[in-house]
Amino acid sequence: MPSIDLTGKVAVVTGSGRGLGLAYAHALAAVGASVVVNDIDEAVAEQAVKSITEAGGKAVAEVVAVGTSEAADRLVTRAVEEFGRLDILVTNAGILRDKVLWKMSDDDFDAVITTHLKGTFTCARAAAVRLREQGEGGSIILVGSPAGQRGNFGQTNYAAAKAGIAAMARTWSMELGRAGITVNAIVPVAATAMTETIPAFAPYIEAMRQGEPLPDFLRKGEGFGTPEDCAALIPFLASEAARGVTGQAIGIGGDKVTLWSHPQEIKAAYADGGWSPDALAEAWPTSLGAEPQTVGIPAPKFPEA
Repeated sequence: MPSIDLTGKVAVVTGSGRGLGLAYAHALAAVGASVVVNDIDEAVAEQAVKSITEAGGKAVAEVVAVGTSEAADRLVTRAVEEFGRLDILVTNAGILRDKVLWKMSDDDFDAVITTHLKGTFTCARAAAVRLREQGEGGSIILVGSPAGQRGNFGQTNYAAAKAGIAAMARTWSMELGRAGITVNAIVPVAATAMTETIPAFAPYIEAMRQGEPLPDFLRKGEGFGTPEDCAALIPFLASEAARGVTGQAIGIGGDKVTLWSHPQEIKAAYADGGWSPDALAEAWPTSLGAEPQTVGIPAPKFPEA
């Protein structure tokens, strides 16, 4: 296969001042794309741009908090004014406000939904308008999470937003398909500020920072690695090699890449004339309820001491 080449393409990557977003921006720039870096901290955004340009890439910063239509329009406008067009959108910006349900405030919920879910919606809408006007197709890459696929304790707001993002990818892949615009959700797993708060991962992340490689049971077994390990998926999905890939949820981390299944009916039972509460109570234990679905992100499997 020919190597991935995005020369002449222009990308907006939200929340790309550091962490996964910065890794995505670097990966796009490394294969020729011009990148609009976005962060709410001007110094962080400018440092990110500097790191890309010093590596030979092209990038500019747009400092704005995603969520509003105005912010989305600013990002698309900056891409067009600076580089002449838009081809790729990566909706990475996000925040956390973790609390269990009975302790989560309206503000905790609204802040996360605004940044993740509404921010993804407004940015994708603005990008779709521009891409359809250009008439040359494009790529919209949404950033999901295992929490959105399976739920996670203490993350009502975050899990709900990420589940919604996966649903948006499936919906938009249908709506934008005729315009040649692919839409996919990625599900990255990496050593970040969030995962390093998990006690089981903390010593391995600290060792990694000291230059030690992550062990195979993490890189392969858990699909857990660095932000850079997740970045290769972005240029691939934005390239001609992935023109037929759309509406998918794709996991990546460490040495592992996965395809997530979409929700679907897995078992059925029938009652002539319909179901009564008593009939459901009688049938459930031996039919639909015999093998209930699991919830939550599976605990990592660490080697026995």
